Formats: sequence, structure tokens, C-alpha cells
Amino acid sequence: MVRMSGWRVVVVVGIWLVGVLILTFHKYDGSTGGEKTNWMGFTDREARLAQRVREGEDQVQWLKLQLSRSQEKVSQGFKTHSLASVGGDCEPVPPPCEAIHVAIVCAGTEASRTVVTLLKSILFYRRNPLHFHFISDKQARKILTHLTSTWKIPQVKFRFYNAEDVVDDVAWIPNKHYSGVYGLLKLTLPKILPKTLEQVIILDTDVTFATDIGKLWSLFQNFEASQALGLVENQSDWYIPGKLWKNHRPWPALGRGLNTGVILMDLAKLRKQGWSQTWRTVAESDLVTQLSTSLADQDVLNAVLRRQSDLLYPLPCKWNVQMSDNSLSDTLCYHSKHGDAVNVIHFNSPKKLNSVNKHINFFKNLHLTFLQYDGNLLRRELYNCQNTKDGDTQAYEDDPSSYEDPCHNFRSSGNILYRSHIYFLPYCSKNYSSTEVTLVAQLSLDRLHMVEQIVDHWKGPISFALYLTDPESQIFLEYYENSALLRSRCDVGYHVVYKEGDYYPVNFLRNLALDHATTEYVFLSDVDFLPSLDIARTLQTSITNLDLDNQKRVLVVPAFETQRYKSSHFPATKAELVKKLDLGEIFTFRFHDWPAGHAGTNFVKWRTSTTPYNIRVSKDFEPYIVGKKSIVRYDTRFLGFGWNKVSHIMALDAEEYEFVVLPDVFIIHQPHSPSMEIGRYRTSRVYRDCLDKLKEEFIDELEQKTGKKLRMETKE
Repeated sequence: MVRMSGWRVVVVVGIWLVGVLILTFHKYDGSTGGEKTNWMGFTDREARLAQRVREGEDQVQWLKLQLSRSQEKVSQGFKTHSLASVGGDCEPVPPPCEAIHVAIVCAGTEASRTVVTLLKSILFYRRNPLHFHFISDKQARKILTHLTSTWKIPQVKFRFYNAEDVVDDVAWIPNKHYSGVYGLLKLTLPKILPKTLEQVIILDTDVTFATDIGKLWSLFQNFEASQALGLVENQSDWYIPGKLWKNHRPWPALGRGLNTGVILMDLAKLRKQGWSQTWRTVAESDLVTQLSTSLADQDVLNAVLRRQSDLLYPLPCKWNVQMSDNSLSDTLCYHSKHGDAVNVIHFNSPKKLNSVNKHINFFKNLHLTFLQYDGNLLRRELYNCQNTKDGDTQAYEDDPSSYEDPCHNFRSSGNILYRSHIYFLPYCSKNYSSTEVTLVAQLSLDRLHMVEQIVDHWKGPISFALYLTDPESQIFLEYYENSALLRSRCDVGYHVVYKEGDYYPVNFLRNLALDHATTEYVFLSDVDFLPSLDIARTLQTSITNLDLDNQKRVLVVPAFETQRYKSSHFPATKAELVKKLDLGEIFTFRFHDWPAGHAGTNFVKWRTSTTPYNIRVSKDFEPYIVGKKSIVRYDTRFLGFGWNKVSHIMALDAEEYEFVVLPDVFIIHQPHSPSMEIGRYRTSRVYRDCLDKLKEEFIDELEQKTGKKLRMETKE
């Protein structure tokens, strides 16, 4: 008797199964008249036939898998041995100045925030210049363009592509995955990325690196002529038919399938073979029976590689250790018996860091390390690649000759371009009326508890700039997520400016919040002032009545203060406020410490006034005002405490703005502990001397700009 080898048995059994299925189908063929067609244009009969053929193919595949188990183990052992020979500390890396290209699909506010941790982990370990290619929607482009332009990382480039240009290429595919249409966009990368770009690493936003990405890039050298896609095996049973539940029928895949959280993509090879038509043809074919994708692009890519396995380069599992609820990564990948390192962690569960996994806490801690890592420390030059011109330069450069100046730190801090993450939390832009007003304010973590009170009082849009460290930004995120009030308002923009240097950049923060107001008019306030009730609506009326649209005019909102901490004592009306003034429960703001700051408001007149009235700007006047968003910006050389608002009001006065006090609105300063900045002003003679020098310089520049004599009005 002639023995047949394993693969011949598989072929014979496969042909027999397919034949039986076809004969069975014809047996019950009967009448086909009146059959309905599904959404792809196939009849129900044709769809059933395709499904049965699929089931037969699945059985053939599993027979082949069982028969070749021993060969696979031998092959895997060979691969492990080969990798070990160049592994560990001897893993190949690219030449020092070779640029590594990374593509990331990123859409929306949340993805724009989570991708920062991925970037930090890559930047921490990297030894090569990096080119990041972001395929993003309008919102993410705005956020990430601003963040990367202020991060200023040497030898790193960022380029952004409009996801809208290729969304229609995949929008026709029904997709159940929570990523929506953007979860399918990786299929379009050979089309949207530059034709001159031949190879790229593609990453999901929920992965974290634990090693130099250059080691992954070097694996392109191992690709054979036909191989164009490097992926790690899927580490769950998702792609095994009937494994997770009886009638589970996943998309076709090789063995356990492949995970697309990390991909090495040879763009040149895919373009040459007509990639766009390849994946589309496969998707159309399998959608006849699958009807929709469950895992977005991953389903389609697995179906393609099932048919064209020669495209696949199997990546070692350490390059995509998956942390889903059903992950078997501990036994399939990083268990001690494998002796393999973990290079990339992929939190591929919808629960992300809260997924149910045996070792989730260990990997979570690694992720949290980068989440809270100071991103400013990543602005480092590559010492082994000094000649490259790629990327940005330092955020600012000091003149070494100025180090002997006692005001050197003060001056240099005023020139810092702070790393800024605008729209740190979800924001919904609305169709505001032409007179809508945005409240603009800035704060640090010690004033965070005041945010809820302002949001409760001010019913219009708000733009906050928050000065935080990287760990403090996570404290703020937790504070937001635990506040039902804050989560209920999507018209509040939170813009995080990351701490750098020794001084509080109050005017940089004000300008950032002002720049990202979404209305034509703004109320320039501070976070420790509570506005009167219904003030937003009243200001709109005043803007119309006083014709701010056509006049060079700003509105003054009178400022008061109280020593009572409970907001229940807040006056509901002007009449109540005046009564509390008479009782000594409320005072005009800083009446005892700095009367010149607000005396120009003329509080005596305001008490009885029922109509707006004009005032003249007096020395050291610093009121809180309402004006157009295009108003003069604050001078960023003024840091911390002292003259930060006075200089702004002086600039407006020099440009001949008219100041009008409103009679029916007010703000009340809430008590709090003294800031570090006011303590520095009171105790440091050097600080006060430097501030005086900046005053003189500011006035000189303003006089030269306007041709007006301003100095006499500011001297004692």
C-alpha cells in the first residue's frame, strides 16, 4: 500500500468535503424562484453556498494545522534560535542617522491625549531621527499640530494627513468596532502616504514601547522578496472558529490570526501589486457571509493574508504583547519558558488599562511611568547624529553673555515657548450668536477646586489654560471624570500648558486661553473670581447696546472681594451686593492692599448707577474687561505677580480704547491661600528690581510704538 504524506491527506480530505457540500446543496436546490438578494447582490442560495464552502475550508485548515503541528514547532524553534543569535544586547539597529518612519491613525480628543504616552515611550528609548506621519481628523490635527510645534524635539518631524481624503475608501464597509470608520484607515496608508516613502511602522495609539523602536525598524532587513507585511500572531482565540462560543464564525485567518496593533508595512511592494484593489476585492468577497467587520482593519488584513500568505513576515511576539481580557500572551509569549523580552505592550481591550489580565498591573505601571513622565526631558539631541537637520530646534536659546545678569532667569522665562496641549478634554464647538462671550481664565493645580464654581455660575462658553506638570495633568483628568457638572458641559475648553522654568507664566496662559476662545467676544477674568448670576446673557445685551462691533471700546466689570468661603453667601443681585458692602461683608477688590488697581472703576458712582458710564484709565489700573477676541495680547515678559494686567490695560489705553463700566454686573474674588508668586514678590529684592526694569523697557517700547508720552502717567 502506498502511503500518502500529510499534505496529500489534507488535499484529498479537503476536496472530498467541498464536494459533499456542493452535492448536499444541489440535493435541496429545488426551486430558486423568488429568492431575495442580500446587500451585496447575491441570492440567499449563493450566500448559503459560500458559507458552506467557507466551513469546509475551515475544516481543511484545521486538519492541516493539526497535521503540521510538529513541523511548526520545529520551524518555530529554528526561528527562535535564529533570533537568539542576534537577540539580547546584540539585536541589530539602524545606522545612527537613518530616519525611522512611524504612521499613526489618530482621531478625536481622547486619542490625541492617549497617543502622547506612546510618543513619550518611543522618544525615551529612541536613538535615531524620527518622522511621525499622523492620519487624523480635523480635531486631532488641530490638537496635535499645536502640541508638536510647541514640544520642539530635536531630530523629530511630524507630518499630518487629512483622514477625510480617504474615509470614503473604507466607509462602505460595515464595522462593529468601537473605533468606527477610523479603525479601517490603515488599509489606505499606501495611498495616502507619500509615494517616496517606501517603508513605515504602523502603530495603534494604545501601545507602549519598552525598547528602542530602531530594533523593530531593523527587521525590515529580514523581509524576503514577497514579504510586505510584518505582524505578530493574535494572542487570543478570536480567530479560531467556534472556540469562544459555539456559533462564533470570525473572518478567515491564518491559524490564530494576526494582530494589527503593530505593523511593518513595505509600501513600495504593496503599491506595486495593486494593494488598494487587493484588499477591496477580499473585503467584498468575505462580506458576503460576514456582513460586517468586528475588528475593523484587522479582519480585512487577516482575510488578505489568508489568501496571500507569502505577503506575511511573522514578527516575534515580543513586538506586540496583547493585554485584552481574553489574551493568552502570558502562555503564548512572555512566559518564562519562552525567555523572551517584552518590547511593546498593547492595551487592545476596550477597557484599556482596566482589562482583566493576569499581569495587567505590571504592564500598567510601565505605561503609567510614561504617562506621568516629564515630556520636556525628551527635548534632547542625539549625540551620535549631530549633522542631521531633521526636526525642531530647542524651544529657546540663551545668550551665554547674559548669564551674569541678575535678571537672566526672569528674562529667559518670558521667552519660553511652553509645551501646550490644547483641548485636553472633549470640546464641542457650537454655532454661537455674534454677541456670545467666552470667559477666559488661567490657573494652576492649587486653584483647581474653583473651576466647578465658575462653570456653575457662567452659562456661556469657557476657555481655561491650566499650568500643570505631566503628573498633575492626570490629577486634573481624574478631577474632571469625577465631576458630573464638568462632564455635563462640553463647551468648556481645557488647555494644558506644561510647567517649565521657575516662574508662573501668567500672561502666556492668558494668551493661550484667549487664542482658543471660540466666540467673537471674550471676558478676560481670573479663576478666583466668581461672576454674578446670569452675567453671560447680560453681557450679550450690553455688547449690542454699546455697539462694540463698530467701536474701539471695552467693558469694565467691577471687581469685589469677600473673606467668606461658602458660596451660599454669594449675592444674587446688585442690591444684595450693595447691602453686603454696607455691612462690611464684601469690599471693593484689594481696597486695603492695592486701591490703585481698581479705583478707576469709580465704585461710588457704580453703587447708584443704572446706565453704563465712561472712565479714564488711571495709573496702575487693572480692571477685568470684556472685548473682542482680536484684542491686544498680554505681554509675556511679565511673569508671576506684578504688572501682568497693568501692562495690558496700558497698551489698550495707548491704542485709544474707550473704557465703559457696566452698572448691572460684577465679579467677587474668592478667598484662598497666598500664591508662591506673591510671596516671591514680597520677599525677593532681586525679583522686584527685575520687575522694575521690565516696566521701564515695556514703557519705552510702547512709547516708541505709539509715539505717545506715557512715562509721567506711571511714575509715583
